[in-house]
Amino acid sequence: MIAVVLAGGKGLRLWPESRQTRPKQLCKFVDGKTMLDHTIDRLMTAGSSRVIIITNDSLLPGINELVQQRGDKEKIEILSEPEGRNTAPAVGLVLTRYFGEGEDEILGFFPADHHVSDTEAFVASVQRACMAAQNGHLATIGISPSRPETGYGYIEKTKWEIGEIPGVFSVNSFCEKPDPETANSYLASGSHMWNAGIYISQAKTLCDEFKTHLPEIYEKLILGFDKYIDSYPLLPEISLDYGIAEKSDSMAVVPANFGWCDLGNWNALAEIYLPDLKSNICNGNDVLLIDSNNCIIKQNEKTIVLFGVDNLLLVESEDLVLVADRNRAQDIREIVEFLQEKKRFDLL
Repeated sequence: MIAVVLAGGKGLRLWPESRQTRPKQLCKFVDGKTMLDHTIDRLMTAGSSRVIIITNDSLLPGINELVQQRGDKEKIEILSEPEGRNTAPAVGLVLTRYFGEGEDEILGFFPADHHVSDTEAFVASVQRACMAAQNGHLATIGISPSRPETGYGYIEKTKWEIGEIPGVFSVNSFCEKPDPETANSYLASGSHMWNAGIYISQAKTLCDEFKTHLPEIYEKLILGFDKYIDSYPLLPEISLDYGIAEKSDSMAVVPANFGWCDLGNWNALAEIYLPDLKSNICNGNDVLLIDSNNCIIKQNEKTIVLFGVDNLLLVESEDLVLVADRNRAQDIREIVEFLQEKKRFDLL
């Protein structure tokens, strides 16, 4: 498998740790390593022959520096989008490199900034998806839900396994982010899984899907890499989910449980770190908590002391400190929008 890492995201809900030149995938939330480093490590463990990182021009220097510090850098290639056009054009960027040759190659597309706690289970799921891809399917991995989550899209599987591969199912439908009542019904159904944004397929299968469902992209990718890049600003801004996966008759899904978390906002640290006896989550080595409950703290250099507070989010970055109601963690991007309005670009 050639693993393709989609690393152009912004991670606005993780401000102020995540910034314009250091978005979420370049931040260090676990074991002192960037999310991108963790992702590459997992994909190498899964047996990837090469890793291709797709990013944009503004992030290229930081990602190139990261790759150059790795011992496996000779297996890593970086492709830069002229501008962000969502995931379908980014996938086309890879396909245009393989059009007409290497069409049997398995390509896997993975987000750069998700956390996985069970690498062994992740590898097993990827291998099962690769088997489905070799049989002509566009395979995805669905995460078995542990709660009625309203912040994720869902994949509904059929009751029947694909005959030739155990543990792989046909896809019945893709579902939008649900309201709480619908999320509870999805959890109870046993047939709905969180959509982790992972796709694995042979290059020729994906090319056929683009030809059928996104001909305006296909017509450009068959012209070759340079012409595809030149036409990039004219391509439709559309995700692989909407453009192909929801319309394809070749979809297959691998139900999985490997300790997945998309780290979508600061509350997600509670899925990675164990709380103390008062339900506080600490990411840092010098945090003192006194009569404080249900707080999340990201400590960097300064000692942090919390006294007599509840439900607080405190994030210390190199140049500022954010203090917020933990219940507003989903709304942190509003701060970014406020700073843009006030032209405080030094804080972005």
